[in-house]
Amino acid sequence: MGDEGGDPLALRLEALILGAERRYTPFQAARAAGVSMDLAARFWRAMGFADIGQAKALTEADVLALRRLAGLVEAGLLSEPMAVQVARSTGQTTSRLADWQIDSFLEGLTEPQEGMTRTEITYPLVELLLPELEEFLVYVWRRQLAAATGRVVQATDDAEMVDRRLAVGFADLVGFTRLTRRLEEEELGELVEAFETTAADLVAAHGGRLIKTLGDEVLFAADDAGTAAEIGLRLIETLTHDETMPELRVGIAFGTVTTRMGDVFGTTVNLASRLTSIAPKDAVLVDGALAEELARAGDAPKSEAEAAAAEQAGEEPVAYRFALQPMWQRPVRGLGVVEPWLLTRREP
Repeated sequence: MGDEGGDPLALRLEALILGAERRYTPFQAARAAGVSMDLAARFWRAMGFADIGQAKALTEADVLALRRLAGLVEAGLLSEPMAVQVARSTGQTTSRLADWQIDSFLEGLTEPQEGMTRTEITYPLVELLLPELEEFLVYVWRRQLAAATGRVVQATDDAEMVDRRLAVGFADLVGFTRLTRRLEEEELGELVEAFETTAADLVAAHGGRLIKTLGDEVLFAADDAGTAAEIGLRLIETLTHDETMPELRVGIAFGTVTTRMGDVFGTTVNLASRLTSIAPKDAVLVDGALAEELARAGDAPKSEAEAAAAEQAGEEPVAYRFALQPMWQRPVRGLGVVEPWLLTRREP
C-alpha cells in the first residue's frame, strides 16, 4: 500500500493485480467492513503493510478481507489473536513469494524488446500471467493444506496435535563465510540458489518437509526417523558429487517439537542445530533418541557387535538400511552432555 500519488504505470499495475481501483481511506474501509479502526490496523500490520495515514489507497478487496477475518472472529471460529496470526502467517509467506516472483521470474521475462522498454512489456505480461499464477497458487495451497491436515489428524491424542514428535534436521554448508569474501555476488547467489533447490527437491522427494532456508543452511522435518536419516545421507551423497559445492554437515534429532506458523521450536530443534555445528565434514550426526528410533523400526542394528555375533551364529542376516557408530560424549552449550551417533549407510 502506498500513498495516493505515484507512477501512473505502477497505479495501473496495482489496479490490474488487485482487480479494483483505490477508493477508501483506512478509516472508511474499516467502517465499511464493520470493524474498529484499531482491529483493522492490527490486521493490516500483521499482513505486512505499512501505515498509510488517511490516504485513499484501499479497495473493495481490502474491505472484503477485513470483513471475512472479522466474521470468523464473530462466528467464534477464530479468536481475535488467532485471526491476527492467520493474517501474519499469510502475509509473511506470500510476501516472500511475491518478492521472488518479481526479482527472479518477471525480471527474466521482461527483457527489453525492439521498440519496447522493460516497463512497457511488464503490464501485458502481468495481465497474461496473473490468472494462471493465481490458479496455480490456490492449487498448491490446497495440496499443502490437505497434506498438513492429514499429518495432524493422525496424531494419537490432542496434545500431540500441537506438540508432536518429529525428526528435525539441519544441513549446513561448511566455510560459507569464507566463500562470501571470495565469490562475486552473482556467483554466491547462484550457489545458494543451487543448494536450496537441491535440498528442497531431495527433502520433498523422500517424504520430508522443508521448514525454511537460511542461505547456507536448511531446516527440514520428517514424521519418522528413517525418513530423516535417508534425507540426511542423500544430501551428503548428492552434494559430495557436486564439485561446485563446499562440504556439508548434517545434524538430526528426534523428539517433541512445537510447531507455530510453519516453523518448529523446542529443545529437539536446538539439539539438531548443535549436532550440525559439531558434525564432521560430509557427515551426519544424530542424537540418541533418533538412534533408538532407527533401531526400534529395524532400520539399524541396536549394536554392531550384536549384529555381527548373530551373523556368525548362522542367523539370517537382517537387511538394515543404516549403521550407527557412537561418538565421544561431549557437553553441548545449553543442553548438557550429549552422546552423538555417526550415521552412515549399512554396507551390504
